[in-house]
Amino acid sequence: MKLATALVFGSLFMLSASLSAEELKVGDQAPDFTMVGSDGKTYKLSELNKQGKAVVVAWFPRAFTGGCTKECTSFKNEGEKMRNYNVAYFTASNDPVEQNKKFAESLGADYPILSDPDSSVAAKYGVLNESAKGKAAKRWTFYIGPDGKILAIDKEVKTDTHGADVASKLGQLGVAKKN
Repeated sequence: MKLATALVFGSLFMLSASLSAEELKVGDQAPDFTMVGSDGKTYKLSELNKQGKAVVVAWFPRAFTGGCTKECTSFKNEGEKMRNYNVAYFTASNDPVEQNKKFAESLGADYPILSDPDSSVAAKYGVLNESAKGKAAKRWTFYIGPDGKILAIDKEVKTDTHGADVASKLGQLGVAKKN
């Protein structure tokens, strides 16, 4: 009986592991998303791609924390460099829309901070850190081409220089510049 129970549980474990999503990688189709920004607008990846835009989504764990404040401030300070490219760029977290709106206002952010309060998009992108208190996103940045394919994933974000790093990476990836 113990052997039969062990086999059943082992089979269920293997089945659940095989059903879980594999980690996204360069060349994969990015999961479509719809998220509300700190500016009150709704952003959908597939709509941005239809406009011929590359998309950058820089996930961060929590609004109003030290590293996240540095990262989002860097995005604001280096926004002009990013706007030279045909790209829609965002930071994103699992915080509620109202929290990210206050955060964006406190920073004077000139770009939308996206909210994923139910963590569904973070889960699709594999950035959900369930061991974090209250579920938080990992600090990863996704670069998505106009065709919806993942061009790069940065899992070693430097918060102080992230805006400049993103602008540089857009050039390295050959993202089209605006005319």
